[in-house]
Amino acid sequence: MNPKQECKKLINSFKYALQGFASSFRTERNMKIHVVATILVIILGIYLKLNLIEWSIITIAIVIVISAELFNTAIETIVDMVSPQKNEKAKLAKDISAGAVLILAIGSAIVGFIIFLPKIIAIFS
Repeated sequence: MNPKQECKKLINSFKYALQGFASSFRTERNMKIHVVATILVIILGIYLKLNLIEWSIITIAIVIVISAELFNTAIETIVDMVSPQKNEKAKLAKDISAGAVLILAIGSAIVGFIIFLPKIIAIFS
């Protein structure tokens, strides 16, 4: 493959990834919730003037949760495709995937409280 074809292939891979994210955002209620939460966290972080380490930790938490939601959506889509009828094992796979996202979201919320709560308390003290 020549360099021009390689470049086009790379650009297309980014395009398809963005289409996947957009599709997940359009179709998945929980992805919308995660994106709104992300925007609120960023606004609060700017207002509270997070330092570089705090921003790094918050960014990692955000990326983990949104990535997990994307994996969950992919797993649910594949399960629905291969098992369109009711199936206990298909349900179990989807529930476990959703459970993983829930655990990560709870963990990220705890991280957010650890970082934000002392700053918010300091404002009102």
